[in-house]
Amino acid sequence: MKYILMMNGSKANWDTFGSWPNEDLRAHIAFMISFSKSLGESGELVAAEGLAGPDQAKVVRASKDGTPITDGVFPESKEFLAGWWIVDVESPERAYEIAARASAAPGRGGVPMNMPIEVRQVMSGPPEDLL
Repeated sequence: MKYILMMNGSKANWDTFGSWPNEDLRAHIAFMISFSKSLGESGELVAAEGLAGPDQAKVVRASKDGTPITDGVFPESKEFLAGWWIVDVESPERAYEIAARASAAPGRGGVPMNMPIEVRQVMSGPPEDLL
């Protein structure tokens, strides 16, 4: 079963992330690289990406003639998607274990961040009765 693990961040944390000491930033990045590498080695990692900051986000919708309309940037946003992993695992419990490991990434001073990781199953298609 495939699951997407979405790492959500707060605007307050994002704003202070760049002010961390370089040693703490390097430790956090090294953890994320090692974490993704270990998932790849176990065969559970399908894909993973970090995302640009919320200050670069746009919301897009189609106008009546189909051309894109963009809104944003939304600096007042309190939470945002910071990155994600797609894993292919045997059970939801395994996805939860992986999410808990990601949640405990080191923060400032090496203290685990315990950031929220949303776990959702990736559906292979619409329900059969709707096809």
